[in-house]
Amino acid sequence: MDSSDADSAERTGPADSDPTDRDAACFEAGIKFGALYHQFAGTPVSPESAPSLETAMEDAIENQPFCERVTVDILTEKLAAEMTGGYTELTGRFMEVEIVVDHEGVEVVTRMEMEDGYPLMKIDSVREP
Repeated sequence: MDSSDADSAERTGPADSDPTDRDAACFEAGIKFGALYHQFAGTPVSPESAPSLETAMEDAIENQPFCERVTVDILTEKLAAEMTGGYTELTGRFMEVEIVVDHEGVEVVTRMEMEDGYPLMKIDSVREP
């Protein structure tokens, strides 16, 4: 093995493999969160319009492949405290989200909540057949 082979082995790890169904399911969940967050962040929202925005967000993301369920909870008490001129912009600190993805029988449950001032998206569970 020459030095270029050794360098390549270090970069790719001991052995490359095709992604598993578990890998793909987790990837799909990440895609759903990226779409949800970046599509709706900055949307003007008030406590009165929050329920319709929750529904729109859930319906939009549930249209995507492999998405089983989306639950968006816009925290209206926090919204009300931040409003200026009757509304504020939606950010991660104003919502809690759960997304469930099923890819090839692998179910991934993901969640977004504030943690240390940051809207952290994480995997709660992975269930395989």
